[in-house]
Amino acid sequence: MSPMMRRNRRNLKFTLPVALLLLAAIAPTHAQVPTQDDGPLQPNTDTARPKQIGNDTIIRMAKAGLDDNIILQTINLQPGHYDVTPDDLIALKAAGVSQQVIAAMQAHGTGLDIRAHRTTTGEITPQSFGLDDPGIYYKDKQGEWIPLKIERLTIKSGGTVKSLLTHGIISRDMNGHIDGARSPLVLPTGVQILIYAPVGTEATEYDFLRFREHSDNREFRTLTGGVFHSESGADRDEIEFTPKKIAPQMYTFTVPIDIEKGEYGVLPPASAGMQGTGKIFTFSIPE
Repeated sequence: MSPMMRRNRRNLKFTLPVALLLLAAIAPTHAQVPTQDDGPLQPNTDTARPKQIGNDTIIRMAKAGLDDNIILQTINLQPGHYDVTPDDLIALKAAGVSQQVIAAMQAHGTGLDIRAHRTTTGEITPQSFGLDDPGIYYKDKQGEWIPLKIERLTIKSGGTVKSLLTHGIISRDMNGHIDGARSPLVLPTGVQILIYAPVGTEATEYDFLRFREHSDNREFRTLTGGVFHSESGADRDEIEFTPKKIAPQMYTFTVPIDIEKGEYGVLPPASAGMQGTGKIFTFSIPE
């Protein structure tokens, strides 16, 4: 090997490491696996799911002396699940929870948004958003309460009978007549019905009726002034139903899944015993 070749080989030994260091310095770096000290690569948008409250929370709030308005607002705004069996209601009452709060717990999850307002007497009266007027409502697919259709009712009263079972209350056969063969409202079976009764009126004073259908009208026969609707006679058109109280003045019942197709109505007690005209809440059940 010539002297020049030996000199070039010796210089290459010194320049090669330097070149490798320069290439490492200018080469793009690869992503590193983040460690706990590195922190997240991007903001964490996960939010904790709100914790549901229940009976124990309401009892603690009541025992702490919080105002009913605050507790009612908490029930309305916070996610929760409340046990409202008869034994649970007794326990709530024994723990000092007010009737208004218990009613709101019962209404929770039924589609009623209970709020409280103070009357001139200082009492707290629960009402439901969108249900400021007494009447009959049904729950639609979105869970909203929609008023049933109101139709004009022509009423005739028949013979009278005084019953010892009703403490001498005079009972009358009432024959109702509604123009038109069909109600303008069609509902499915299994729909939930809400009775928002006026003050001093019970749900048992309402009649759930199936109409006798004709080509241009609907008719029914019921008993007014009585107490036991189921004993009013086979020729009458009442359907036995069991309304459940969910809040002061508010009751619900469900139209049976196996109910027959036809025309139906809910008769308020204000129309009972009247001679002339009144109103009735109606709906149709299709095939």
